[in-house]
Amino acid sequence: MSAGAGDGIRPIEEGIARQKVELSYGAYLHLDEVLGAQHPVSRPPHHDELLFIIQHQTSELWLKLVLHELRHVQECLTLDDLRPALKGLARVKHIQRQLTEQWSVLATLTPTEYSEFRQWLGTSSGFQSWQYRAVEFVLGNKNPGMLDMFDHDPHARSLLHELLERPTVYDDFLRYLARAGHPVPASVLERDVTQPWVLVPELIPVFTEIYRDAHRYWEAYEACEELVDLEDNLQLWRYRHLQTVARTIGTAKGTGGSSGVGFLRAALDLTFFPELYAVRTEIAR
Repeated sequence: MSAGAGDGIRPIEEGIARQKVELSYGAYLHLDEVLGAQHPVSRPPHHDELLFIIQHQTSELWLKLVLHELRHVQECLTLDDLRPALKGLARVKHIQRQLTEQWSVLATLTPTEYSEFRQWLGTSSGFQSWQYRAVEFVLGNKNPGMLDMFDHDPHARSLLHELLERPTVYDDFLRYLARAGHPVPASVLERDVTQPWVLVPELIPVFTEIYRDAHRYWEAYEACEELVDLEDNLQLWRYRHLQTVARTIGTAKGTGGSSGVGFLRAALDLTFFPELYAVRTEIAR
C-alpha cells in the first residue's frame, strides 16, 4: 500500500517542483532578507519587541503599496482614464483596512511590556515615517517644513521634495473634471501645488451639480464618493493610532519628542477634500 492511501498522510502531487526550480518562492520574495530584517535592540532582547518591529515593518510595506497605487491613479486621471483610477482607489481602501486592523495586534502590547524595551528605541518614532508623509503629500496635506525632518535621509527628502512640487490626487481629479466640461475655477487649476489644500467655496457648486444630477455624471459622482471613503478610512486609521498610543503610554511624550496623544488628536482635524464634505450641507438643505 502506498503512503497516504489509508494512513492519513496526504501524498505530494507528482508535478510539484522539489529540487531544481528556476525560481523558488523564497527567492522570488527575498524571504531571507525580509525575515532577517528584524533586529531587536533591547538587551537582552525583550520578547514583545519583535511584535513592535513587525507591526511597523508591515505598515511600511502597505504604505509602499498605497503610494504605488495612488501614483498610478494620478497617471490614469491625467489620461482621462477614470475607470482604472477608480479601481486603484478601491484597492487603496482595502489596504487602508489592513493598516487599521493592524492596530488591534499592537494594542495587545501592555504599558508594562512596552516600558521594558521603550528606552532602547532612542529617538526613533513613527513620526519619522517618510512614506506616511509621502501619502499625505500625495493626498494634499503638504508641509514644506516637513522636508527638514529628513535631512539625515537624502533619498527620503528627495522623494518628498518631488511630491511637494507635483499635483495631488485631488488636483488631478479636479483637472479631469475641468476637461470633462465642469466649471472648475481657473484659480484652482493654476494654484501653487506646493501649498496644502484649503477649502475653495467656489468648488462647492461644481460638486453640488454632480451630486444633484448623479445619473448624468455617474462616474464623476462615484469618484467623489471613492475619495470620501478614502478620507474616512484615513481618519479611522488616525483614530485607531491615537487610541492605541493612549492605551500604551497614556499622555506621555512620544519617543521622537512629539506630544504623543495630543499631536495625534490634532491630526484628526486635518481634511483632504473639504468640498466633498461641504457639498453634503448643500444637498441636505
